[in-house]
Amino acid sequence: MSLTRRAALAAAAGLAATPALARPRGPFQGSWDSLAGGYRTPDWFRDAKLGIWSHWGPQCVPEFGDWYGRQMYQQGNYVYEHHLKTYGHPADFGFMEFIPRWKADRWDPDALMKLYVAAGAKYFMSMANHHDNLDMFDSRHHAWNTTRVGPRRDIVGTWEKVARAHGLRFGVSNHGAHAWHWWQTAYGYDAEGPRKGQRYDAFRLTKADGKGKWWQGLDPQALYTGCNMVIPDGIDSIAAANAWHDRHDGEWVETPPPNNPAFTRNWLLRQNDLVDRYRPDMVYFDNYTLPLGQAGLDATAHYYNGAVARHGSADVVVTGKKLSAFQRRAIVEDVERGFSDRLRDEPWQTDTCIGSWHYDRPLYERDGYKSGRDVIQRLIDVVSKNGCLLLSIPQRGDGSIDDQEEQVLADMAGWIAVNGEAIYSTRPWRIYGEGPTRFVEGMQNEGAAKPFEASDIRFTQKAGDLYALAMAWPEGKMSITSLGSQGPTSAGEVVRVELLGSSEPLPFTRDASGLTVQLRERRPAFTPVLKIQGPGLT
Repeated sequence: MSLTRRAALAAAAGLAATPALARPRGPFQGSWDSLAGGYRTPDWFRDAKLGIWSHWGPQCVPEFGDWYGRQMYQQGNYVYEHHLKTYGHPADFGFMEFIPRWKADRWDPDALMKLYVAAGAKYFMSMANHHDNLDMFDSRHHAWNTTRVGPRRDIVGTWEKVARAHGLRFGVSNHGAHAWHWWQTAYGYDAEGPRKGQRYDAFRLTKADGKGKWWQGLDPQALYTGCNMVIPDGIDSIAAANAWHDRHDGEWVETPPPNNPAFTRNWLLRQNDLVDRYRPDMVYFDNYTLPLGQAGLDATAHYYNGAVARHGSADVVVTGKKLSAFQRRAIVEDVERGFSDRLRDEPWQTDTCIGSWHYDRPLYERDGYKSGRDVIQRLIDVVSKNGCLLLSIPQRGDGSIDDQEEQVLADMAGWIAVNGEAIYSTRPWRIYGEGPTRFVEGMQNEGAAKPFEASDIRFTQKAGDLYALAMAWPEGKMSITSLGSQGPTSAGEVVRVELLGSSEPLPFTRDASGLTVQLRERRPAFTPVLKIQGPGLT
């Protein structure tokens, strides 16, 4: 694409007129030094442990999994093939045509929130926008928002009121910083076949084309970002197109788009508007460190300063991925679909989903979700290592969830009702646990993890009591090597052991090899939790 064409698209999107922003006002300034120097992770987050996430938008309408909007424009991709067969060619039926089909006509946020609360959620997160660049709130700075198109409702504002009415902390997730790169495929074309070389809808459409249509008065370039990086002319095969995309994977960066500074200014205006309007307790940035260089630092300082003005302290949470040790003092590290291999000094979060990030009917049909037991085991491991778990429950385009998802939530609720005291408001013990299962530190590796065993035990502590949480039921007795009468974790005296869900004490023996507890036949939940009491244990 020529520089002239790039500039024309950016101008057509109205981004060139986006004003510059003043630097943050308040005790926090837009630098890592300033953020780290005055921030402390609030206790409410350390106590909460479990959040539920509504990762929901127009990409849920086709019910075909995550990143539909990007992959539907990649000839040869299975999503492209599905789109071609189901909706037509992406030059004729582009992503934006899903937006009016996203009606949310079966969305019952109050009923869903009751299920999430019963399942143990203490905070709730609403997606505010995805890489597809549609704002799901009453945005002052982006006309492509859900009060004007799609459901014609303030999605974030509705979730915020319902979550707070149910006593939950409220968060928002912002994924929009990637939109400028993510949408490059929508400006491309088929590399071969009967429509070879015909540009997809994002390249062709302008505001004038909307006359008399559902999007009259809106400019597609403001949605697709007036993208300044598209597949170049001369690509003449699917293999060549895929190779070109592979070569540019390294451009999936956290820095601002080099040829479109107005995109960055507009992103910051929208982010500041989001936190000023809804005053969330938490902001999830889907970025390594913080998004868009200085803009991400300024956005975080603005958010912290707003909390200070309201509450006297920055009692809020911002998350980012792949942080340095110093950056972990400024914001909370998030590990997407991954694990920690150790007990961390700083509070952290892992986020995952029971299925695909956007609703995936083929996954549902092959019973491919994580089970309630899987989720609880993950929660136990994370909490023992000083973390919190943010869990996405995918919604259909109409806003509902399916029967398998309801069962996952019900199974979680059953376990939490018995064992919640070993999770909430706890702190890590001297070690996170014991057992044969070990994890590789890092993101996007949960699929390679081995199943937990009954001898995998994790520890938490609260109010002088020690909890031992086994990942499965052992046969007859539960042996805990770390609680032997000798060794680095042997301090203290065990005077009473009971199984949560039963107030009767359990018989036990303790020697140098460990603590051995005799279990009864009754199983009040699908994994056991022991409450261990005695002076000096915690």
